[in-house]
Amino acid sequence: MKFNRRLVFICGGSDCKKAGSKRIRKELKEAATEGGLKGHCKFFQTKCMDMCKSAPVVIVDGYFCKKADMKSVAEQIKKA
Repeated sequence: MKFNRRLVFICGGSDCKKAGSKRIRKELKEAATEGGLKGHCKFFQTKCMDMCKSAPVVIVDGYFCKKADMKSVAEQIKKA
């Protein structure tokens, strides 16, 4: 049996927050509860990842989404 849950790490550093990581996290959680991503991912907020020039940074199963937005993160989560 294949385990399909994606681990999503969202940077919570000050530069990422300014660039919109809080908004991305909120949108991802809403998408997960509404059914689009339900059961496909687990979200973690991290401290600063020291990639401030690429803010906001989101990691999906080892793939770094630099200058992330909701569309690119959701795309990575849905990839099998």
